[in-house]
Amino acid sequence: MIRILANDGIADNGKQLLEEAGFAVDTTKIPQAELMTRLNDYDAIIVRSATKVRKDLIDASPNLKAILRGGVGIDNIDHEYAESKGIPTYNTPAASSQAVAELVFGHFFALSRFLHRSNRELTSADGDFNKLKKAYAGGQQLRGRTLAVIGFGRIGIAIGRIALGLGMKVLPVDPYKTKETVKLDFADGRSVDFDFDMVTLDEAISQADYITVNVPGGDLIGAEEIARMKDGVIIANTSRGGVINEDALLEALNSGKVAGAGLDVFVGEPNPRRDLLEHPRVSATPHIGAATEEAQDNIGVELFEKIRDHFGKQ
Repeated sequence: MIRILANDGIADNGKQLLEEAGFAVDTTKIPQAELMTRLNDYDAIIVRSATKVRKDLIDASPNLKAILRGGVGIDNIDHEYAESKGIPTYNTPAASSQAVAELVFGHFFALSRFLHRSNRELTSADGDFNKLKKAYAGGQQLRGRTLAVIGFGRIGIAIGRIALGLGMKVLPVDPYKTKETVKLDFADGRSVDFDFDMVTLDEAISQADYITVNVPGGDLIGAEEIARMKDGVIIANTSRGGVINEDALLEALNSGKVAGAGLDVFVGEPNPRRDLLEHPRVSATPHIGAATEEAQDNIGVELFEKIRDHFGKQ
């Protein structure tokens, strides 16, 4: 029987599908330090962000036949080395796109209408209703604004679809494509196609009122890029910590160059820097982009399909 370690968990539907197909699924969390001696007892491992599958762990686990990531990014896996050893890495790129896209707009709405601050301050013991009503009366609407979507893959397209529905202008940036079509579906069964040409990063960030970053990693936005943005821009990062330089972002928040930042990811996870978390212009969440029941169920199904197809070929 094929044994699978879901070390960072798996949705109940995915576990059930795997077990019904004859796989043994262990959801007991094994600490990272103990995996070196215990992972070899399994044929496959499922991880999310917490567990790291590096070269030394791969070398210590010759029985390992597949590595799976419940999510999009695979930067916590030495996937190229694993591939060189004949161990493929699979992820679930389609499952959580809508969940992440909706979180982006959760941050945009919070920052545009000061929800992150007024909720906390109004419910505090010394919250002054009339004072806060005046202080937070200067919000802005998203309709008619320009959104730069940096990274126009599945998540970026889902974000673009919501933006179109809100009446925003979308500027997509993606070095791997030149054009893309976004389908906007309506409840009455109608659908409309929107055709986009990709624009350069400089063009997008210099025109945008809102910016969302959806890339697998890297050092993409620093002080120079922020300087070319509009004054009062609002930024969201739900991709990877470090994609936006945190020092440069903090400086821009302090000066007001950046009016708000919605951050779901941080360099120092699980202990992000306090000066960002506590900044009044920051709406922060603890890396929950894919953390909806629907997304987790979708991930469970995708993981099952990847494992079934992989071991079905053995």
